[in-house]
Formats: sequence, structure tokens, C-alpha cells
Amino acid sequence: MTTIKTRLMAAALSTVSCLSTSRMNFAADAPAKPTEAITSPTAADANANTLTEAEKAAGWMLLFDGKTLDGWHNFKKTDIRPGWQVKDGNLCCVDPHNAGDLCTKEMYASFELQLDYNISKGGNSGIMYHVMNEGNAVWATGPEVQLEDNLEAKDPIRCGWLYGLYVPPIDPKTNKPLDATKPVGEWNHVRLLITPEKCEHEINGVKYFEYVLGSEDFNARVAKSKFASMPGFAKSPTGYISLQGDHGSVTFKNIKVRRVQMKK
Repeated sequence: MTTIKTRLMAAALSTVSCLSTSRMNFAADAPAKPTEAITSPTAADANANTLTEAEKAAGWMLLFDGKTLDGWHNFKKTDIRPGWQVKDGNLCCVDPHNAGDLCTKEMYASFELQLDYNISKGGNSGIMYHVMNEGNAVWATGPEVQLEDNLEAKDPIRCGWLYGLYVPPIDPKTNKPLDATKPVGEWNHVRLLITPEKCEHEINGVKYFEYVLGSEDFNARVAKSKFASMPGFAKSPTGYISLQGDHGSVTFKNIKVRRVQMKK
């Protein structure tokens, strides 16, 4: 009996060993999921922060070269606080308590902006445009496109919304405003079109809404918002593009812009 039990146990152990080995081999051979390559916000990307010849011909310009902070400064400053750093080819807000908001060197009127961002758990950031050196904050003059972790952030204004003014339509699948964001740890793509004729917000290729700056509808929404008390809000037809860095850690790459020539 002892011999039979011993043989049975050996056979069982052998089977388990083979299954374990098989699972290990399967895991090694299985192709990586498409999102796995971008789950780390600090992973170096050889193709990041570059422009193709076609993009250059179309007028695109990089706002971040992946190596330096050239072309940026803190709001109403000439330098950059140490909370902003370049790490592994990415523009990183590593210390939101000592970062503040970044502004581009140049001002932009009509433009298309595209970038990728990766935000921390519970993180909250934003993209402001037409920012002027007035007021105590970039959002005193520049409308803000919210960026955040939609699951954990405390601010009820969600990613891609125009802060306090415009919200995406209701998604019938969830009965909540449309949400095309990817979870924390993955890169999200933002596209903004800002012109006097229309403005568009896109997250990961999904259009959220469009609006017209200074229109009757836009002004009515501003009048009902906290921005009604800010005399310079959304009044300038041009200004800096700004990245918010005081509400959580966030990482950016592939920041590019092209000026849009308006039809006469």
C-alpha cells in the first residue's frame, strides 16, 4: 500500500509540475496587451516627442523636446520651480507642492493642440488656454480643460470637460456623461481645437463637444459660473497655453501645437 501511495503521489506531483511549467511557458509566450507598453508614466519611448516630416509640413511644432524645459516658464515668472522635471523623456510634475502652473513662451490665438498625459491616482490637473498675465491664477483668464483620475479624484469636474461650463453628452450605456479616459497608469491622448469659429475637445479620439468662445451660449454659461466674478476670464483672443501642476502628480509627452489660419 505504501508503495502504491508513494507512486500515486509522485505522479500527482509530476502532473502539477508539468502544469506549472506549461503555465509559465504560456505566460512567457503570450503577446503583451496593447496597454502594457504604456502603463508606466516614466517608461522611455524612443518615438516620443518627435515630429514626422508630414507633421512638420502641416505646421506642427513641438512644445516639449523630451530633454529640457526650454520654452516653458511658471505663471508670471521667468524660471521654473523644481516640482517640474524631465524624467525618462517625459515632462513630469513630481512635486505638486512646489510646481505651480507652467506657461508656454509664446502666445497662441487659433490653434490645435495634442498631447499625451498619464495621471496619478486621485490626480487632478488641467490645460488652460488664452492665459494672460492677469489675476492670481492662470484660470482667472484662461478656460480650463480638466485632466484627472475620473475614479478617485475629489473634484466632480471630470476629464475633458471645460471647467464649470461644458459637459459631454450622456452615454446611454452608463447613463452618465461620456467618459473615454483610460485608467490610472495608462496614457491618454488629448486633442483641442481652439478657434473663433468653434472649439472642440477630444479624449482618446472621442469628441466630447464643441462650443464658440464669446457666443451667447458661452457667455450665458460664464455668467452662471464662478468665472462671472473674474473680469478677464475668456476675454483675450490669444494667450499662453498652460499646464496645471498644483493638484497632483501628472506626466506629459508628445506635446505639439499648430497654428490655425482663419478663413478671411
